[in-house]
Amino acid sequence: MKFTLLGTGSVQGAPVYGCECQACLNALAEPSLARKLCSGLLEVEGKTLLLDANHPRLMQRFPAGTINAILLTHYHMDHVQALFELRWGLAPNIAVYHPNDPNGCDDLYKHPGLLAFQVPNQHGQTFHVDGLDKLAITPLNMQHSKPCHGYLFEYQNHCLAYLTDTVGIPDETWQILLDKSPSHIAIDCNYSPLVENSNHNNLRQVLALAKQLPHCHWLLTHISHELDLYLLSATAPLPDNVSVGHDDMALTFN
Repeated sequence: MKFTLLGTGSVQGAPVYGCECQACLNALAEPSLARKLCSGLLEVEGKTLLLDANHPRLMQRFPAGTINAILLTHYHMDHVQALFELRWGLAPNIAVYHPNDPNGCDDLYKHPGLLAFQVPNQHGQTFHVDGLDKLAITPLNMQHSKPCHGYLFEYQNHCLAYLTDTVGIPDETWQILLDKSPSHIAIDCNYSPLVENSNHNNLRQVLALAKQLPHCHWLLTHISHELDLYLLSATAPLPDNVSVGHDDMALTFN
């Protein structure tokens, strides 16, 4: 099993258009420091599962027939925008798993094209993607302005969680994480500790969570240029079990 952070940026990405902060200037000068919109990729037994669909060159990176399923966290445009072009492709249907949001995004439900929207996910109800019986996927409630799910992945003896977009972690989800004790959690960390927000975590909130699950490694994602700027001048190092994610960071579970 291989997990990749395709994009680690907030809704603005990085560098932010027109911004001259040092973090954005660094990202302009060094492309490896840039951040695409937040999304992920899970590869298991030769099959490809996308976590959200917003990669700017999604159809070039994943040619027809190579996407086996798409797992949506929620229906905000910055997480589903690539679906609007993908749906009109002339390729086999792609199963799309998603939270129960009757509004969806624009006309995706009305005109799905090749997108085969599945029965909406339910928190805590594990499912399997066709052809991957050994991979257990459990949707987890997040706290966001739209219905939103993270995902817990269990494959053989490995356990991984992908939790974005959220502020804090709901009690019912936290209990599952305590029970499963994943080795890695990719977590929304949009803001510096100086910013409070009702939709996304700041660094202080994530560090408090990481302290409660110290045997898990926490990967920061959905990162804003403000957080990158804060980290440039931060004097205290991050705890050993917390890392700042970057685009195309990959973890392989053997």
